[in-house]
Amino acid sequence: MLVNLKSVLEKAQKEKYAVGLFNTTDTDMLEAAISAAEELRSPIIIGTAEVLLPYGELKLIAPSIIEAAKRASVPVVVHYDHGLTFERCMEALKLGFSSVMFDGSAGKYAKNIADTAEIVKIAHAFGATVEGEIGHVGEASSMDNDASNMYTKISEAQDYFSATGVDALAVSIGTAHGAYKSKPKLDFTRLSEIHDELPIPLVLHGGTGIPADMIKKAISLGVAKINVNTECQLYFQEATRKYIEEGKDLEGKGFDPRKLLAPGAEAIKATVKEKMELFGSVNKA
Repeated sequence: MLVNLKSVLEKAQKEKYAVGLFNTTDTDMLEAAISAAEELRSPIIIGTAEVLLPYGELKLIAPSIIEAAKRASVPVVVHYDHGLTFERCMEALKLGFSSVMFDGSAGKYAKNIADTAEIVKIAHAFGATVEGEIGHVGEASSMDNDASNMYTKISEAQDYFSATGVDALAVSIGTAHGAYKSKPKLDFTRLSEIHDELPIPLVLHGGTGIPADMIKKAISLGVAKINVNTECQLYFQEATRKYIEEGKDLEGKGFDPRKLLAPGAEAIKATVKEKMELFGSVNKA
């Protein structure tokens, strides 16, 4: 069933588990992720991000994602992740996305607030929800010892929420997008203080490679949504490479691309299931 972000995250926040967001760029990945959710009876957030559009244009992929969400037997949020422009967020809403994230975190603070507030107003009129970001979650490849200057400031988070009315807030506490070069260091004190001050669910981006104990601690401190993308891609790649190296793609009569993609999709399904177990969302649908 197609639902918005608020409907799944409020329950998650109350019961102290998290719902995973998994980006998909084709129907193989989409069906693998939703199948995992249905088998484990878990809510799920299916997303695509603005940086992924060259691989799956919104107008092409939106109908399949939304239809798959509607016919699913578990709650499915269709989320436009890291929307960088007002125009693209509006396009996602018009196409039927039930949630959008406007990410103005890399720009001026005042402009981020103004743009987010306008998008919240419009999205709520659509019956959709909005995730915002304060602080900036960068790339793992460019993380350095000075990354803490991009962490979420508690006073800014308070002002941002009051001025925009976002339904969820992505916070920067030491996570990063991509594969970590070393074990991440998360500022749990900062996360706890933000959670104490804000009534809305918090979001952790850069979920790939974070140790299980850190994930569980973050959930206990108010994180109700965790984004996982790189890990799914890595396991997809690994499974596909193994399949080819073993020559299985050449078995049978002629080359069949459907068989080539199947091991990668199964790897994504297994990864999604593993994350749902870790996040505590199993049997929460």
